Amino acid sequence: MFKDFKTNLRSSLVYYKEYLLFLIILIIVFFLLSEHSISVLAVYLIIFAVSLYVMYKVGKLRNSELDEIESIIKKIREGGYNSADEIVLDRHLVLLENEIKQMYQRSKDDIKHLERLQKVRSQFIANVSHELRTPIFTIQGFIETLLDGAIDDPKVNKQFLQKANQHTISLSNLLNDLIDISMIESGEMRMSYRFFRVNEYIKEIIRQLKPQAEEKGLKLMYHQVRDDLEVFGDKEKLKQVFVNLIQNAIKYTDKGTIEVIVEEGKKNVKFIIRDTGIGIPESSINRIFERFYRVDKARSRSVGGTGLGLAIVKHILEAHTSIIEVKSVLNEGSEFLFKLKK
Repeated sequence: MFKDFKTNLRSSLVYYKEYLLFLIILIIVFFLLSEHSISVLAVYLIIFAVSLYVMYKVGKLRNSELDEIESIIKKIREGGYNSADEIVLDRHLVLLENEIKQMYQRSKDDIKHLERLQKVRSQFIANVSHELRTPIFTIQGFIETLLDGAIDDPKVNKQFLQKANQHTISLSNLLNDLIDISMIESGEMRMSYRFFRVNEYIKEIIRQLKPQAEEKGLKLMYHQVRDDLEVFGDKEKLKQVFVNLIQNAIKYTDKGTIEVIVEEGKKNVKFIIRDTGIGIPESSINRIFERFYRVDKARSRSVGGTGLGLAIVKHILEAHTSIIEVKSVLNEGSEFLFKLKK
């Protein structure tokens, strides 16, 4: 009992030692100035004793609250709660209870986020390994065939070397895309924003990609706007966006037309890349911007591509505070659209 008294009193003194010291000095001063020394001393001693008792009770309450807080924190650390609502403190500690609940919820959210990151990381490593394995094994197969004697056959040696070379190009593209997406997601890719003219910019991209479209018998069209129309953004990064979207349209369009349309608004400019291709199933539209996601894996591999193009497009446009939208109808075509500030 006496040990508990000392513990509780000591706990209380941590908070009220200045008050106790002031009370003792006050008692001494009044005692020295008082004419009725003995009776006044008795009163003061009673006051002092009552103060000690009150402080003991305060200390006991404080220790009880601390024990309660310690117990809750320990239970949180051991995963003893399923939700923040299960955390309940004494009615005098409502503010602290709310703080602990918020801390608990933030911790749970952080853990879930880390678990998601770990899952994404594992999937990413598996996908990268798979994507790298395919061209490497293919190149290895061509080289082994050539070394086994096919190099002396003029009918196949050049053909095999051309195929091996094409796979090295695909491998190089994959590595470049991996570097780009890694730099974007880590925040290391620097953006250089400035105003530039839309017409001359898009016409140059069309000029570069037109041979790819014509090789498949497709018509690549650009609907021009006024020559002095400007938008604000990073020209080089946005070129990746246009090239990726137009090349995708070329890959997945067997016949018809690919259009690049520009619509000027009051504060921004809308860009639309429209094709008459195979379209995208509705169930896949929300997933096409995921890394390595392919709607038709067999066709995707046959037409080339790294599976990272649309993910890079999404990240670059997000850096321009823009969102890419997709509209598509199977066997009729697709439409990708986004806006840039002017």
